Amino acid sequence: MLPDPATGKLPSGTDRMADLIAEVEVADRAGLDVFGVGEHHRAEFLDSAPAVILAAAAARTSQIRLTSAVTVLSAADPVRVFQEFATLDLIAGGRAEIVVGRGSFGEAFPLFGLDTMAYDELFAEKLDLFLKLRESTNITWKGRFRPALHSQSIFPRPHQSQLPLWIGVGGTPQSFARAGELGLPLMVAIIGGSFERFRPLVDLYRETGLRAGHDPKQLSVGVHAMGFVGETVAAVRDAFFPGWAHLTAKIGRERGWSPPNRRQFDVMAGPEGAFLVGDPAAVAAKMLRANELLGGLSRITFQMSTASLETAAMNRSIELLGNEVAPAVRAATGHSKSTFDRRKDNT
Repeated sequence: MLPDPATGKLPSGTDRMADLIAEVEVADRAGLDVFGVGEHHRAEFLDSAPAVILAAAAARTSQIRLTSAVTVLSAADPVRVFQEFATLDLIAGGRAEIVVGRGSFGEAFPLFGLDTMAYDELFAEKLDLFLKLRESTNITWKGRFRPALHSQSIFPRPHQSQLPLWIGVGGTPQSFARAGELGLPLMVAIIGGSFERFRPLVDLYRETGLRAGHDPKQLSVGVHAMGFVGETVAAVRDAFFPGWAHLTAKIGRERGWSPPNRRQFDVMAGPEGAFLVGDPAAVAAKMLRANELLGGLSRITFQMSTASLETAAMNRSIELLGNEVAPAVRAATGHSKSTFDRRKDNT
């Protein structure tokens, strides 16, 4: 919910939600693989119930996979989250996924009466329960933070034989190691700096996974980064910067960061930075560089809605991403377009 760059006015929640669902439809038509919606509990965001938004998108699309950009599992009931995403998977005909993490914002913890001092313990325990829910209908389980389950059956079950799950991480080594030990796909949120500085952490993930006996093919790595595509590098930087600066400054004041500036933004949008902001050729080249620097990626997703842009610019960016950037990156890396068959149970 960012101000209109021309008028400074906020859109209504109803209008913004309608635009968002339309964006998913554009992404579906453009042949993109996946669309994600995050989870926040703040005035600037409308995504406190991402499964509801994704279910609305599922009814309006046919091919694109639908995921939470991150579900704050630490502050949720894993049973309820599983039920919501299993239901989404039924509506989508087997196109649902979930990324779970601890969250980069803390608002969910006091909102749901949870102690932030148990930040890591909450996530570890709830992830353990969620993984058991994926594996079996009938659950017996006991933990510290949720009432025990005694031979309890959990319904509905998803369309897919097992709901695909990624572990969302920031920059904490423990989180990378945990994902590797469990042999789960890793989604790395990189909101600044460079891709290269995450290589030691990605290596830690892979090394931990191999030591735990997991097949290297299980140890998939994805990256989630700021991104936007336009007709020219200069034009898209000029368009993306105001929205990014507005939101970064607001959050930065809460966290004691120094105010963002254009020079800082241009460095991160440049060849060595982690912002995927530019024309199709520049963005594709930077994606390929990230793939090389991090030892091979299976997915890159773009945080696009940080840009304070009108719907037409957002939709044009999605079209360029699907029609020009993605085909170039797939061809260069040998990745084929993600496909699914709703007649089969796919994982």
